[in-house]
Amino acid sequence: MKRSISLLALSFVVLSIAHAQTKPRARDLGIPFEGMPGQFNAITDVKGVEVGYTTLISGEGKSAIRTGVTAILPQGKNFKGRVFAGWHTLNGNGEMTGTTWVEESGGLGSPVMITNTHSVGVVRDAVIEWGVKRGVSDGYSGDFSLPVVAETYDGLLNDINGFHVQKEHVFQALDSAKSGPLAEGNVGGGTGMVAHLFKGGTGTASRIVKDKDTTTYTVAVLVQANYGARQFLSIAGVPVGREISDLLPSIKREDSGQGSIIIVVATDAPLLPHQLKRIAQRAGLGVGIMGGMGENPSGDIFIAFSTANAAEASKDDGISNLTMLPNEKISRLFRATAQATEEAIVNAMVAAETLKGVNGNTVYALPHGRLRDALRKYNRLRETPKK
Repeated sequence: MKRSISLLALSFVVLSIAHAQTKPRARDLGIPFEGMPGQFNAITDVKGVEVGYTTLISGEGKSAIRTGVTAILPQGKNFKGRVFAGWHTLNGNGEMTGTTWVEESGGLGSPVMITNTHSVGVVRDAVIEWGVKRGVSDGYSGDFSLPVVAETYDGLLNDINGFHVQKEHVFQALDSAKSGPLAEGNVGGGTGMVAHLFKGGTGTASRIVKDKDTTTYTVAVLVQANYGARQFLSIAGVPVGREISDLLPSIKREDSGQGSIIIVVATDAPLLPHQLKRIAQRAGLGVGIMGGMGENPSGDIFIAFSTANAAEASKDDGISNLTMLPNEKISRLFRATAQATEEAIVNAMVAAETLKGVNGNTVYALPHGRLRDALRKYNRLRETPKK
């Protein structure tokens, strides 16, 4: 669902509400993946998680705006507590604010926001102001005052030095956040992103994990994919980057893995902070499956949170009585994290559309037909695509 509005002297602004898109997803093309997805195959399969986008597209030439904001609310807009969390960096040429307190406290008490590199500050300040207006805190709190805001660089397509993201755009992303199916590709903070020198962006996926005692958990991922060298791109084990070596951006960017990826992992499994840090680490395996190597110029930063134990994690007095999944049971969640990360990245690339941006720079979408041809060549195409 999209509608045009007038904001801040921009010629137009597209506000992307986090509803389902009509474009195909990776499974619709017959790409095989391991694991069982949830109802929406999205981070919103974890109960209570809401996602909102503001997508900014305006102008041409030197002033082309191709950027936005993504908001992930761990327990919806009215949640004023915290959840357990952990974070990890595969390579640190990037930014995710608030992680020092996440590491120290083991908790996450703010939305997770994603935008472009030069807009982290305004987004951070706007999240705090949004919280003040909603009465989240009457005074200083590490959870409230140190929000988590992450970035990837969209300067190849966006007038990043124009500082076009404003606090009103942050408010829109937060206020529009919803559960249910999500749009992907050129939306939110992922609007101007590039992955493996194809058009990248926002993607999501989930996995259902069943334990032997019939207990079911959900592990779900949202990515902002802006990383990777073309030559190493692998999809379902197929060297797609070598099979489709043309369709390079109109302005040359060194094919060295320059760029970044932000990954947010949500689960309803009862995990404590040290276990969630381990979950966040496994998101890097999904990047590796795709051909990302955590290269020197890449900022690969991941955060994981659990919606279980939220009431206990939010207590500020008394004794907390927690539930915890034993470490011996966590390997299934590790696999689910890597699987969902892989599919979320592919979903971002499949949904993304060719985009012309600043100074006429053009980044091309991953061609669906040629992708299917490559998969068929290596006997990896599921001829009857599964939803």
